[in-house]
Amino acid sequence: MELAAHLPLMRFGDEPLSPERIQAAVDAARVCGFAAVSANDHLVFQTPWLDGLAALASVVERSGTLELATTVALAVVRGPVQLAKALTAIDVLSQGRVVAGVGPGSSAGDYEMAGIPFEERWKRFDQALDALRPLLKGEGEIEPGPYREGGIPLWVGSWGSPAGLARVARVADGWLASAYNTTPERFAAGRAALPSGFPSALATMWTWVTEDAEEAERVLAGVLAPLLRRDPDELRSQVCVGSARHCADLLGRYAEAGCGRVYLWPLGDEPRQLELIAATVER
Repeated sequence: MELAAHLPLMRFGDEPLSPERIQAAVDAARVCGFAAVSANDHLVFQTPWLDGLAALASVVERSGTLELATTVALAVVRGPVQLAKALTAIDVLSQGRVVAGVGPGSSAGDYEMAGIPFEERWKRFDQALDALRPLLKGEGEIEPGPYREGGIPLWVGSWGSPAGLARVARVADGWLASAYNTTPERFAAGRAALPSGFPSALATMWTWVTEDAEEAERVLAGVLAPLLRRDPDELRSQVCVGSARHCADLLGRYAEAGCGRVYLWPLGDEPRQLELIAATVER
């Protein structure tokens, strides 16, 4: 199973949003042998949020051979043509390292900001996918087109519902599940519903490795749960917040479930956390 890292697009505590912080995270991912860095997508959030595509573009040179992924980009809110234009530009500048993970998003605030009815997101998402896929494959009128032959891989996010997985199988090159909305058992069941060998990955695996139980509880109950507006007891077994053994066990269960890649999102202190998780997990 490959490891990848989300870029630090929002504040945790007093840590600033800065190019230095993003660059340090990319450096750590590269040095630790990770496969990719990624960016999630919001127009508005409970805390200030850097634009994900701009953040990916800013690290094209620094990222070396790392893939540059969106996990996920809001295809409806951004618009399929506009999103394809931005992704193909990053793909050209990175010489073919972009992976386009897309989804409808689950935040009504993003849709309200864009002036799009939230209740129409699923219908509009299917329409956006139909427009986006040929553009990412170099079959549209956007020039320059994708750098690599065959175009940009299109991964579709789904929490694992039958309708969502059917959409993934119909149009996507891979399935992107949400770490804090699934379990290894549900992930395995979702993979079983897809064609044999279908690529799959897990996004937004919130991460804080510590052997201090009080610190782990502070991060889980005092930082992550309020941010997500979720019950900390519900999250406890779903995220890599806790001891190295807890994190290794959870990621090992996902490896056994057939997960090909996990995108880790450290809850601050990104270089140190990526180093700890890299040393913890056997790959």
